[in-house]
Amino acid sequence: MKHPDPPRSHEGTSPEPRHWLLLPAAASEAALPVPLADATALLAQVGRPGSDGVAEQLLHLLGRHVPLAQCTIFSFQGRSRPRIVGLGDRARTGALPMISQDYSERFYPLDGAQRVMHAELERMRRHPHAHPRVWLHRQSPADVSHPEYRRVCYELPRLAERLSLLTLQQGARWIAVNLYRGEEHGCFDAAAVARIEAFAPLIMQAMRLHYAGQTLEDDLAGLVLARLARRFDALTQRDLDVVRGVVQGLDAQALAAQLGITLASARTYLKRVCAKLGVQGQRELFALLLEPSPRE
Repeated sequence: MKHPDPPRSHEGTSPEPRHWLLLPAAASEAALPVPLADATALLAQVGRPGSDGVAEQLLHLLGRHVPLAQCTIFSFQGRSRPRIVGLGDRARTGALPMISQDYSERFYPLDGAQRVMHAELERMRRHPHAHPRVWLHRQSPADVSHPEYRRVCYELPRLAERLSLLTLQQGARWIAVNLYRGEEHGCFDAAAVARIEAFAPLIMQAMRLHYAGQTLEDDLAGLVLARLARRFDALTQRDLDVVRGVVQGLDAQALAAQLGITLASARTYLKRVCAKLGVQGQRELFALLLEPSPRE
């Protein structure tokens, strides 16, 4: 496995590079066959809003070749709070939605991958016609100096290491596919990294399509929510997040996972939003969303 000589990170004490650029040759050197059924199952989930299917299928597909515990997918826009795109878990604690919500609200600025993303974004600003590249970044508990970040995101779910695949999308938005090894698996060795590199082109192309599909859904949902917010100025951001989930077709359980809250809380939020809007249940809520506003 050959890597370029990237700038060394100061994270942890490992002599190995903690981030590096994926070379085209790296993907071909260890090419692995992908069963047609697995590829089809992955593509069937691409572009679907409010679903963890892509993360779950990636965990299934890669898990045939590399033991993995979890998969999370985030999108980043600049330095703003990341959005949770998908979660896949091998039933370690059942707390992955809550952990991911904590990461997206509190810990993401402390992530070592942030430096890689900001450096690559600066390169794209200097060279706007350059092609986006795929970066890989490793992070273990020893690389995380913040004790609460380390406890919540690594020690609680008993994780040994994370390997992130990072690629820049249109609109200066990053997609991060995070693959986690449990303590029972140990850290990623050279063979495991090579296998993931071999799958990286397929993974990141699927993520580009998934992002494009979700962007279209988000644009449509954004128009609906903006109009609703103008009509009902008492709605909070949490209320609008709940309505967005309804627009995406999420049931209460999926809504709870997306918002990182309990099922009971999701149902309470939904009832509260309906009360604010003066509707009885989701059917009337959809009818309200489709109504032209008084000024239209």
